[in-house]
Amino acid sequence: MSLSAITITKPAADTRYGKKILLIGLFFFIFGFVSWINGTLIPYLRIACELEEWEAYLVTFAFYISYTVMAIPSSRLLAYTGMVKGMRVGLAVMAAGCLLFIPAATMRYYPLFLLGLFVVGIGLTVLQTAVNPYITLLGPPESAARRISIMGICNKVAGIIAPLVMGSIILKNSDGLIKELAALPTAERTARLDALSHTVIVPYILLTVILLSIAWAIRFAHLPEIDGHQTGEPAAKTTTEKSSMTPAVQTQFLLGFTAIFCAVGSEVLAGDSIGNYGLYHGYGLDTAKHMTSWTLASMMVGYIAGVWAIPRYISQQKAFYYSSWLGLIITLLVVLLPGKVSVGALALMGLANAMLWPAIWPQALKGLQGKLLNLGGAVLIMGIAGGALLPLFYGWLAKGINNQYAYTILLPVYLFLLYYAGKGKKQS
Repeated sequence: MSLSAITITKPAADTRYGKKILLIGLFFFIFGFVSWINGTLIPYLRIACELEEWEAYLVTFAFYISYTVMAIPSSRLLAYTGMVKGMRVGLAVMAAGCLLFIPAATMRYYPLFLLGLFVVGIGLTVLQTAVNPYITLLGPPESAARRISIMGICNKVAGIIAPLVMGSIILKNSDGLIKELAALPTAERTARLDALSHTVIVPYILLTVILLSIAWAIRFAHLPEIDGHQTGEPAAKTTTEKSSMTPAVQTQFLLGFTAIFCAVGSEVLAGDSIGNYGLYHGYGLDTAKHMTSWTLASMMVGYIAGVWAIPRYISQQKAFYYSSWLGLIITLLVVLLPGKVSVGALALMGLANAMLWPAIWPQALKGLQGKLLNLGGAVLIMGIAGGALLPLFYGWLAKGINNQYAYTILLPVYLFLLYYAGKGKKQS
């Protein structure tokens, strides 16, 4: 199924248009809840599996690297299944990944936790490969960032809820837990860590049930129809399509991939590292375990502002440009401000990151048609690898210098985004 095969009914002629947006918003809620649990899993697994800080960031690596590995295979899968069946497959794969947490928690075996996260990420890749380009095309291109911002609100509401819910379950009375573990002899400490590891089992069983229930119910959801070839072998590239892969298109793909890499990397780093950063500056774990919600709350403010202002008061290209400047300024504040004030600045990073993802998609896909559009969507999804690599690089850098100065890794990230935003602003 190429994206060019999607036939979208105009909103004015379709009374179910709003329902379709809500249904797609449900998927973005799922994306957000499952993705931003990682912010709680990092300190949880660091304690339960007795990890060094950089090892804990393998959580984000295992989860987000699956997007790069599976983006193009996912687009090929959708060529066979179509959008709706592909979503059901993605949800089922996510459920399988959640089930892997049961033996991982039983054995308290970190590599198996990572495998479960990788499988969950594969399922999410299938969903995102279908849904992100679709919502981009669902209406006029000048308001694409506004529609994606609505999806971002759904995503970030879930992201705010996830750390609060999971933190209260798997890291209950966490400050007392740390003191308790420090006082226990080796054998009792091992038994206590085993009990801590088991607390994750019930939440992930519930997630499995929810995902499978949605996979079953989606057959009755009446999502938008997909026209064209949904099954069978994808058509071979025609001579015209081959010749369309010009140097300019290749550059467009490379710049779009890099922009997504930078945007997702900065978003994930700000959201998933803030808990450990809070601990570094003296916050207790009972507070730090919820800090991901702080970053996502500021990000949701940015999304709401985007929905309200784009394109009514500001173009999506200008919003992208100013957001990149804001990210650069906040990075300098994080690095230079003292102690707990720096943690607050990191939480505000979400405000700068809000309009990056929504504005990159329409700019990166501009002018692409047919299989190139499908390939472009897959290439952008591969850029989500930024969420896998940037936190890991940060962890290594923090070990070498310190947690605060390690955020200088974001300076070249926002400088590139500023360049890319300015390029799009000139072309608009």
